Amino acid sequence: MATSNGRPRPVTSDPGRPRDVPIGDYGFLSDGEVSALVAPSGSVDWMCAPRFDSPSCFGALLGHRAGSFTVAPLGVKVPTSRRYLPGTMVLETSWGTPTGWMIVRDVLLIGPWHHPEDRSKTYRRTPTDYEAEHTLLRTIRCVSGEVQVVVDCEPVLDYGQTPVVWDWTGESYSQARAAARGGKGGSESADHPELTLTTDLRLGFEGGIASARTMLKQGDQRFVALSWGGSVPPTTFEEAYDKLVWTAHHWQHWLARGTFPDHPWRSYLQRSALTLRGLTYAPTGAVMAAATTSLPETPGGDRNYDYRFTWIRDATFALWGMYSLGFDWEAVDFFAFIADLADRDDDLQIMYGIGGERDLTERTLDHLPGYAGSQPVRVGNAAHAQRQHDVWGALLDSAYLHAQSVDHLDNRIWPILQKQVEAALASWREPDAGIWEVRGELQHFTSSKIMCWVAVDRGARIARKVGDDAKADEWERAAEEIRDDILANGVDERGVLTQSYGSTALDASLLLAPLVRFLPADDPRIRATVMAIREELTVDGLVLRYRTEETDDGFHGREGSFTICSFWMVSALCEIGEFDKARKLCAKLLSLAGPLELYAEELDPKSGHHLGNFPQAFTHLALINAVLHVIRHEDGDATEV
Repeated sequence: MATSNGRPRPVTSDPGRPRDVPIGDYGFLSDGEVSALVAPSGSVDWMCAPRFDSPSCFGALLGHRAGSFTVAPLGVKVPTSRRYLPGTMVLETSWGTPTGWMIVRDVLLIGPWHHPEDRSKTYRRTPTDYEAEHTLLRTIRCVSGEVQVVVDCEPVLDYGQTPVVWDWTGESYSQARAAARGGKGGSESADHPELTLTTDLRLGFEGGIASARTMLKQGDQRFVALSWGGSVPPTTFEEAYDKLVWTAHHWQHWLARGTFPDHPWRSYLQRSALTLRGLTYAPTGAVMAAATTSLPETPGGDRNYDYRFTWIRDATFALWGMYSLGFDWEAVDFFAFIADLADRDDDLQIMYGIGGERDLTERTLDHLPGYAGSQPVRVGNAAHAQRQHDVWGALLDSAYLHAQSVDHLDNRIWPILQKQVEAALASWREPDAGIWEVRGELQHFTSSKIMCWVAVDRGARIARKVGDDAKADEWERAAEEIRDDILANGVDERGVLTQSYGSTALDASLLLAPLVRFLPADDPRIRATVMAIREELTVDGLVLRYRTEETDDGFHGREGSFTICSFWMVSALCEIGEFDKARKLCAKLLSLAGPLELYAEELDPKSGHHLGNFPQAFTHLALINAVLHVIRHEDGDATEV
């Protein structure tokens, strides 16, 4: 994938297919149950319904024949500008054409709570005053001159395997319904939702495409609404506009509940908060790792995974970010979701479905060519069955943070936590697949041992808090034993924490050591580890997870820098007093955000292109941590963050 000068080629597929949109250029929409990715061209290239993790209705992101939904001026492929309306998840695209100017606004509608009788959604948290409207709304306004507008809606259900048949729903040509044709059946189902397209334009059908064409003149306004799940869509532009405004105000009011420092980097914190909220499945409070599946870590490579699930390890970072920004309700909901799982399951998995599902069986979709020809395309994730020993530390650290933040612990939680601490104590001496979920041979990963120490250390602190001094004493001794073992076997001759016992390889996950307080920040081994990773595990200043040639991860090919690791580096540099280096790196990382201040999982160090699934919750969580570290040091407040 490299040119003669070593730089990656522009993201593209074979010459017979259209160029793939750079991952970081997509806009992200969400209503808390469904998400959509909108390309600069005005095409919705990814949307799954009725849940984040359902099969796609629009899947052009992974194969150009897998469905898309375009609203754009005729013959113009590149918009003049794109932005979110301030403080919202309403995406506005401005188009300048040779004859006029138009603006398209895209939003997944949220409205007042209106389904109190709906008890079918598992693990529902405390109901709010609002919920998803199950409608993708696209409004069009001609602001000057005249513009020829094109609307093409082509759903292909079940990841591009099941085309649809359109039919009008009444006597006019303004509403049509798409039902599955062939495939697994021809009626409404979880895999085949019935879609309704409502507009004040005149619709026509061309195979599986519902289309509209019209010339708009200055002041003209139109709308197109795609709805599902029994939603009642708007029928006039005025009604559509009112719903858009209601949704925009909802997001602005939600964001106003947060606490954001008065700083030039404030917008990145706000966009990260909105993105995390958009990746939260409202019925359960689960935070999804990303909105997509199989976006590659290397274009053309096989490091492609499904991230539409919730990882227990994300809990600590999610709760820290939510509490730090003042979103206590959301933090409580996510912790309650995690606690439900720990209460239900004797053997806590590392990851679950967003409704609490355990079975995430992985399979490949061989009919899809994948983004930029990157195969296989995977749905499900085999890592759910891996042994990863950081899971107990993530849970206990989350519980400790939660208990500190709310100043109490739910009565049912203490027995759950005892069980998880005992699981960590029973397993910490064994090898595992590690935080990076390698699919090679199990190893004694140092970061996994550290997270087992976290589990026992936090367990001891919580035990002391609830008055169980005997258990606290026992676990404090056990935590000390684990730490002594790590320092005896996971540190090389330079005093650097290494990837695994007996290895000399570096691993960016060890940047977490000062952040979880494994050792004091002024301990020479912490400083040596942070600086060794900075000097030896980076490309153009961006941090790699590990060197693929040194780690048996079960895959081929290289990968980009992991953006979470670079943000971890910012936080770790702050911890060891290297503030100037931390601020410079943080500024560089923020400059590499997508045009809408969104991040995928990785960055190509040479080109700055975003790689991997998008938008990535873990990246935005690490951003919040890093930016707040820098701001607090700027303000002279270097207290624990």
